[in-house]
Amino acid sequence: MTNQAAGGGHRTAPVHADLDEVSVLTALSALADPVRIQLVRELAGSAAWTRSCGSFDVPVGKAALSHHFSVLRGAGLVEQRDQGPKRVNRLRREEFDARFPGLLDLILRADGTG
Repeated sequence: MTNQAAGGGHRTAPVHADLDEVSVLTALSALADPVRIQLVRELAGSAAWTRSCGSFDVPVGKAALSHHFSVLRGAGLVEQRDQGPKRVNRLRREEFDARFPGLLDLILRADGTG
């Protein structure tokens, strides 16, 4: 039995957005949700590939968390890869900043009283 079979099956690799095709409205929409902002802020304060999806303390279940990461991937904010049984994340800071200069800095320093 392979490790994948022992682990309950094969997981589809995450699909990542081409930032050249991401609109500013898509990016803003992804950042409009408080859970997604929390995920982005925590990733911004963590080294790349050190945070698994389950390591975030957010008030949502696994299915909702998976959806939030999917939205962030689709907006070009997050890159994910499978590392053994875990899916680890990194903020695509450099690439996102090149596409939308200053937007992530504004979001990360906003205090939410806007």
